[in-house]
Amino acid sequence: MPVVSVALDVPLHRSFDYLADDATADDIGRRVKVPFGRGRKVGIVIAVGEASELPQHQLKTVEEILRDLPPLPEDWFRLCEFAAAYYQAPLGEVMLQTLPGALRRPDPPKARAIKPKLAKGAVVPALPALTADQEAALAAIRAAPPGFAGWLLHGITGSGKTEVYLRLIADALARGQQALLLVPEINLTPQLEARIAARFPGIELVSLHSELTEAARLRHWKAAFAGRARIVVGTRLAVFTPMPELGLIVVDEEHDASFKQQDGMRYSARDVAVVRARGLRIPVLLGSATPSLESWANAQPGPQQRYRLLTLGERAVAGARLPDIRLVDTRRETLDDGLSPALLAALEARLARGEQSLVFLNRRGYAPVLACPSCGWVSRCKRCAANLVLHLKDRRLRCHHCGFEAGIPRACPSCGNQDIHPFGRGTQRLEERLKARFPDARILRVDRDAARSRKQWEALLEQIHPDEAAGTPRADILVGTQMLAKGHDFPHLTFVGVVGADSGLFAADFRAPERLFAMLMQVAGRAGRAELAGEVLIQTEQPGHPLFAALLAHDYPAFAARELEERRQAGFPPYTYQAMLRAEAPDMADSLAFLKAAKALPILAAHPAVFAYDPVPMRMARLANLERGQLLFECGARPALQAFLSDFGPALAGIAAPSRLRWHLEVDPLEC
Repeated sequence: MPVVSVALDVPLHRSFDYLADDATADDIGRRVKVPFGRGRKVGIVIAVGEASELPQHQLKTVEEILRDLPPLPEDWFRLCEFAAAYYQAPLGEVMLQTLPGALRRPDPPKARAIKPKLAKGAVVPALPALTADQEAALAAIRAAPPGFAGWLLHGITGSGKTEVYLRLIADALARGQQALLLVPEINLTPQLEARIAARFPGIELVSLHSELTEAARLRHWKAAFAGRARIVVGTRLAVFTPMPELGLIVVDEEHDASFKQQDGMRYSARDVAVVRARGLRIPVLLGSATPSLESWANAQPGPQQRYRLLTLGERAVAGARLPDIRLVDTRRETLDDGLSPALLAALEARLARGEQSLVFLNRRGYAPVLACPSCGWVSRCKRCAANLVLHLKDRRLRCHHCGFEAGIPRACPSCGNQDIHPFGRGTQRLEERLKARFPDARILRVDRDAARSRKQWEALLEQIHPDEAAGTPRADILVGTQMLAKGHDFPHLTFVGVVGADSGLFAADFRAPERLFAMLMQVAGRAGRAELAGEVLIQTEQPGHPLFAALLAHDYPAFAARELEERRQAGFPPYTYQAMLRAEAPDMADSLAFLKAAKALPILAAHPAVFAYDPVPMRMARLANLERGQLLFECGARPALQAFLSDFGPALAGIAAPSRLRWHLEVDPLEC
């Protein structure tokens, strides 16, 4: 009787053999229902043979080979195998977790047939005129010989990167190919989908992201898998979507940390996209106004160059130019609840002219902490090494890390003092102050609390950029977090004021300056994207910092050169390669003991090119009642680090540990 090897979604680096009397080689890549333990699971057939290492009487029998879909393709297998090997994850976990939930369950609900969603309208809109830089970028890509090519499109904010994407998608469609466009966050998809649909009427477009219902995700995935959907727009997991005629991959905002999965298999969708393009011998385009330093280094001329650099240095709208950026030295200002006179005056001027403004603070809630001035008590989370954030409108204290909530105490829980105060400010407090300062203005707060779902986000967009024909009034002042910092085009927004910009200047994480510069450059880029001139005011106590010098000049290359040189001297990525072993348990002693035992494994001595640091508590040492530690490994060569991890991962299973201890390996960690 034929024997099938099945990959299952379990934390084991192995497959499982089952008997299947009707299995053939054509079933490789199909899903199967199998008994497992006391239950049933859906797995994927990865091999069909006539024998097993186990005696036949010990093998269980496949319940059903699911032939409702064609087998998953070979290129998808290869991509999953790469991800499993590189990110040290079980192959079964990788394969099954990339599929829609309905395909992973033994008894999924029956999906109802729904007509495909096409772009509305029948007339292709007139194409906008291209800038000289856009023409040059497209010419370079189109002139490249067929096959794999990695391109880094560095375009200033408002330079028309999306138009380059659309032209390349049109080229792919004309060749009879599918196109995959990856975006970092769900809130970037509505405007982008609408723009793509308007450009390609009659072409089936689907989106893949976590806000979709399970039924919708399954329909969209099937449309891509069958080749009916010619354009797929999705967040990071969409990079694994099987597409039989894929001819182009675009990664928008490629620098964004949201492309890195932070649980399960901790993969980088951007890096997997490059690997997928190389395997399929197709082009991949990475786009950003502030590329990641890893990508920027990969695009520099020299023997290590991996990408070809394209530059868009002018704004796409005729007459539009980059906003003027000024610093406000808050050491010399009397602030009104955190707002400088210059910032308030700029808001007042825009209100008088009927223009839109954005006050940016990357901290939601009313205040970061509630505190007692008498005894020093502060609202700390009982489960985490973090403070509870005051959400005054909800009358709640909330942990932004584990989700724990508590009511606001009437008096200090420690000393009974009834005069407890919020310290610091978040977007809710700014919104309250601005409403008091400008009572006639339409003020709109845009953060995770105001936009918990895509529907709420779309409702906010209606107020930010309303349909003028419908007569909907436009918001005058936006108060927002980084949700508004990237990918959005608001033509009436002419002023951006930034509050609390200094938080990332002196953080312990060596990536903090890169993230801060990207965030500030992105949020500044929201101003002046149409004919109206833009202005940005940044409040800071560190006006002489080199980061601000590059920002004032809109000079990302200068910032990147300085940061890369500092990293080269310090031996940080991208000039070294890292992996992190993390452990968490109710007791920190258990976490650190496990990590010390891991460092003491003999396998490390067999890989002298790999350096292991001492185990230490994580920066946020306590999260959700678990004490967390980490052990960092570094190596000057990626292949040598991978060779070590291939030996090290299996060896970890032999370390005795408490039952409640959990550990994971992360390759190329973003948090160190």
